[in-house]
Amino acid sequence: MARQERSAGFVLFRVSSNGDREYLLLDYGRHWDFPKGHLENGEDDLAAALRELREETGISDPQVIPGFQREITYFFRDRKKGLIKKSVAFFLGQTHVQDDQIVLSHEHEGFVFVPFDVAVRQTTYANAREVLKLAEEKLAGTRETSGESRGDSLSSEPVTPLRMPAGVGHDRARRGVGGESGSKT
Repeated sequence: MARQERSAGFVLFRVSSNGDREYLLLDYGRHWDFPKGHLENGEDDLAAALRELREETGISDPQVIPGFQREITYFFRDRKKGLIKKSVAFFLGQTHVQDDQIVLSHEHEGFVFVPFDVAVRQTTYANAREVLKLAEEKLAGTRETSGESRGDSLSSEPVTPLRMPAGVGHDRARRGVGGESGSKT
C-alpha cells in the first residue's frame, strides 16, 4: 500500500509593464515547477502554500485569487519510503515583486517569470501544466468579465533561469537567454 503525502503551493503570476501576465517557475534542478511543499503539523493547505512560497522565494505577500484551488494526485517511488501517493493543493496568487527581490532557497537552482505560452512549454509535468491552464482560464475569464482585454503579444523566445550561485545574494543573479530547459526525472 502506498504511503500518503500532502503538499500545497502556488501558481503565482505578476503583470509586466506591458500588461501581460508572467508566471513564476522554479528550477528544481531536474524539473520546472511551481513553489510548493509539505504541510507541517496543524497547517491547512493555504497556510502551507503561503509558508512554502515565503521559504522558497522570499515572497511573503501574494494576493490570493478567490475561487481557485486545484488538487493533483500522483504516485512516485522513493528509494527509502517506497511507493508514495502524493496530493498537492494549488492556489492562484498575484505578486508585484521584481526579479531582484526574489530570494531562492537552497532547494532551487533558479527561477523565471515567463508568459503563459512559455510557462506551459517549460513546466515539466503534465498535471502541473493542466493546473497552469486552469489558472490562465480563470484569469482570462475574470478579465473578460471586468471589461479588460488580454493582449496576445506573448514572446516565444526560450529562456534560461536566473541562477543563484552558492553563497551569493540574489542581487548577483542575471537572466540569460538560451535553450528551453527542463527534463523529466
